[in-house]
Amino acid sequence: MIAVSEETRVLIVDDDADIRRLVVDLLKRNGMTAIAAADVSTAEKALSAGRIDLVVLDIMMPGEDGLTFCRRLRGASNIPVIMLTALGEDVDRIVGLELGADDYLAKPFNPRELTARIKAILRRAPPLKPGEAYGGGTRYQFRNFVLDVDKRELRNEAEKLVSLTSGEFALLLALVEQSPRVLSRDRLLDLTRGAVSNPFDRSIDSQISRLRKKIEEDPRRARLIKTVRSIGYAFAGPVKTLRIGASAKEET
Repeated sequence: MIAVSEETRVLIVDDDADIRRLVVDLLKRNGMTAIAAADVSTAEKALSAGRIDLVVLDIMMPGEDGLTFCRRLRGASNIPVIMLTALGEDVDRIVGLELGADDYLAKPFNPRELTARIKAILRRAPPLKPGEAYGGGTRYQFRNFVLDVDKRELRNEAEKLVSLTSGEFALLLALVEQSPRVLSRDRLLDLTRGAVSNPFDRSIDSQISRLRKKIEEDPRRARLIKTVRSIGYAFAGPVKTLRIGASAKEET
């Protein structure tokens, strides 16, 4: 678990000035640095100006909307994104998750819940400080992939990085670590989001769909991430644990 600090930089993109002020004040009171942007153009300048650890992104904005921006952002970066949606707009929520958003929150939202979700995402995807290096740790090998826990990376047989959002990484790690156990959607939400999970949240299904497209030979006939009807999902592929020590490598 990481502790947020003034070094944690969160970008709030929303055309509503009241919401921007609310979230900026909220994050400052929780020890974070908040940068506000009223539109995508301003947000892009903020992203170019310095490190951003997480983006809180409204969907409905003048000019370029949040969904389009999320798609472009995800194509170039794995910065975690929390999307703000209008109450009851399930289509926008689902599309946002399909485009690679890590989480969503419906307006009007509880400020404490937004803070909890931001902290939950940063716990599962802690940003590196400048010059900080990762230490050795556990890696999991399955099929032609290696999942590195410390580096929070997935690489294929050609050592090429497979782009994963923090939510996709957390979900894949939960499935792999619990393999071959069948995990319900609620259990997966607990493992990836903890206390901020919503028992009626179906975003797990969207993330499973995205993961399959990235690791399955045929996503329509999944062999690694199996659907167990009326229960949930299970990781079915053989998993080898690679532990990197100070002087030797241990495989199990």
